[in-house]
Amino acid sequence: MADFKSPVQGSKPSIVDTTITDFRAAIRDLARPNLFQVEMAWPEILQSSAGTGKSGAKLGSQDLQTQEGASRDPSGNSPAEAALTAGYLIKAANIPAATVGVIEVPYRGRTLKIAGDRTFEPWTITVLNDKGFALRSKFEEWSTKIQALHQNLQEPRVIAEYQSDAMVRQYDRQGGVVRSYKFVGIWPSTISAIDLAWDSNDTPEEYTVEFQVQYWTYANDNNAGNAVSLTGG
Repeated sequence: MADFKSPVQGSKPSIVDTTITDFRAAIRDLARPNLFQVEMAWPEILQSSAGTGKSGAKLGSQDLQTQEGASRDPSGNSPAEAALTAGYLIKAANIPAATVGVIEVPYRGRTLKIAGDRTFEPWTITVLNDKGFALRSKFEEWSTKIQALHQNLQEPRVIAEYQSDAMVRQYDRQGGVVRSYKFVGIWPSTISAIDLAWDSNDTPEEYTVEFQVQYWTYANDNNAGNAVSLTGG
């Protein structure tokens, strides 16, 4: 067990004796929640329909080019065009929680708490809706290939075909990546409604997408300028 000793008289001042200058020197700087980027790979069922193969378009990557002959959704958007806008339109996301279950073992009127199993909560992003519905159309296509709208059928033959990976990067104020998280085996379980109203002025449409996650891990990613392979380890 850790041994927390009381401060010795004449040693460094305790926290109650420090000044704002001491506080500034101690913290140096703080992470900012608005300095982030989301990058996501389309699943195999969408890549195959676009003719892009396993190295298909990634949402949020800045160097994507429209694939020649790529299939387009009903709004006329190719997968690569939808991906190009994603880095700008995903306005909110989250860094995942780390949750380990608790097993409570009773013993003579007391309870011993030991570590149980790890669980992974759903991951949610908030998206600004572009006027062509490019990104929403791809999310809806992803969802309907998993489960058809008009009947209880799905297109993918194996689970891996409709699951994909995503990356969230946190930046510092100098533009460097300070932490990256990789979400593995995600798929959209809920695409939220978009509320429409005649008296809704001076506000863009937005919606959320909730993904189920197999697990997340820390990503070894120090170069935000390069698209990271999300299928590797």
